[in-house]
Amino acid sequence: MVSFEEALKTILDNVSGVGTEQLPLLQAVGQVLAEDISSPWDLPLWDNSAMDGYAVRYDDCRTIPCKLRVTGYLPAGASAEGIALEAGCAIRIMTGAPVPAGADAVVPVEETGDTSGEQVTIKETVKPGQHIRRQGEDIRRGEQILKAGSVLRPSEISLLASCGRPSVLVQRRPTVAVLSTGDELVEIGTPPGPAQLINSNTTTLAAAVREAGAVPRVLGIARDNRLSHLEKMRQGLQADALVTSAGISAGDRDLVRVVLEELGVKFLFWKVAIKPGKPTAFGLFEGRPVFCLPGNPVASQITFDQFVRPALLRMMGHRRILRPALTATVQEPIKAGSRMRFLRVQLTQQDGRWLVASAGNQETGILRTSLLSDALALVPADKAYASGDEITVRLVGEQLVEA
Repeated sequence: MVSFEEALKTILDNVSGVGTEQLPLLQAVGQVLAEDISSPWDLPLWDNSAMDGYAVRYDDCRTIPCKLRVTGYLPAGASAEGIALEAGCAIRIMTGAPVPAGADAVVPVEETGDTSGEQVTIKETVKPGQHIRRQGEDIRRGEQILKAGSVLRPSEISLLASCGRPSVLVQRRPTVAVLSTGDELVEIGTPPGPAQLINSNTTTLAAAVREAGAVPRVLGIARDNRLSHLEKMRQGLQADALVTSAGISAGDRDLVRVVLEELGVKFLFWKVAIKPGKPTAFGLFEGRPVFCLPGNPVASQITFDQFVRPALLRMMGHRRILRPALTATVQEPIKAGSRMRFLRVQLTQQDGRWLVASAGNQETGILRTSLLSDALALVPADKAYASGDEITVRLVGEQLVEA
């Protein structure tokens, strides 16, 4: 048996990217950039107005209030070529319109009066350069704007769009085959008979794959015989990664490890000193990762989150691959155990510190506790905690604040 830390290191040391692909910007959201990108032009492209108002000369506005003759109009999208602002004059201008030659300030319309169309009164003090967005003040032509490895959020997409990029080279999302095993399983939509269980693991793990950003490929159920395992697992090993659930323990019908080894998978470990999740295995098939998780739904979810999710994120080029961790104060005693444990817990804040308490029944067959939990408390082997002690917890899911 390997420790949790050894297992995670082994996995991360043995996974890598699955190649790149060129995608339209909208399809690339959330993926990792695979190229350095420089701007083909200045941003802004020209001096332009940041406000609806009047383009003026500062020298004409030294004494306030002052009246100026309106000699033109520049809406957004109009060209200022051939237009020059003369002394004692103003040009009405809209946000985004190019600033005409001779103008060195824009006065917002709300700071003017007597706008009869032929003249305007400037009522507020004018500063040179005010409300003008200068050419290249944001980004200069040829300047690197994004580095390979950047995650493409809406702000990065906005910058790429502003630079005229219709598509971008990104790290490809891996396809992940998901397989459950067991004669007792029936698919969702089939009423379970005596001694039968709904195959919830496949859908749950496929959802977790998608939430991580990869592409799930659902294989269904491998029945408890060698031929069914061979058929399904041959399919699964064609994907960029394979995730199985159940059938990895030492029972006479636990065929996963035996059949995968027969197909050429080399296992690097097959037991981890954690609870839940001891019967977790990891191997490689032609350099591609194979994860064998427990069949218990809670153990399957936790081991996916702790082992598979970081691996998939690394395969997609992400640098931040672990859930955020924080230190919290224990509110109730935690007994020592022989293996490292993951306790589903709730977090509350009090006087600027985090408090942690059990989210409910920790038995691995109880799904409700997972719904109620905010984090997993990481309890090292043979370590007990008294009320008031501090413990490390890892957040689960997206932690947002209610509006």
